[in-house]
Amino acid sequence: MKHLVVKVTAGADEAERCAQGFTVAATAVAAGAQVSLWLTGEAAWLALPGRAGQFELEHSAALDDLLAIVLDAGTVTVCTQCAQRRGITAEQLVDGVRIAGAAAFVEEILAPEAQALVY
Repeated sequence: MKHLVVKVTAGADEAERCAQGFTVAATAVAAGAQVSLWLTGEAAWLALPGRAGQFELEHSAALDDLLAIVLDAGTVTVCTQCAQRRGITAEQLVDGVRIAGAAAFVEEILAPEAQALVY
């Protein structure tokens, strides 16, 4: 099974780039890939309940639907430092989302079957 690691670094500040990352992650899940979605920078806010549902971009799938697809069959992680900078704690996150750091990210992207994309 292919393993795709998608790192989204933008949130509502760069909506199109953010939506592309979520779309690719959800599409990869639908294609049968094992997907790990990392939310860093401003994208970290989207792991809070209701935040993805507030995201709007014309001609884009609803971000909360895309997040649910990835959570259903893959993993979603918020960067430790990004969470700390924003005062986000694990208890505040959408169920199923975790907080982890650079070591976990590097372990995932260095796996022999992994491919990584950054948005």
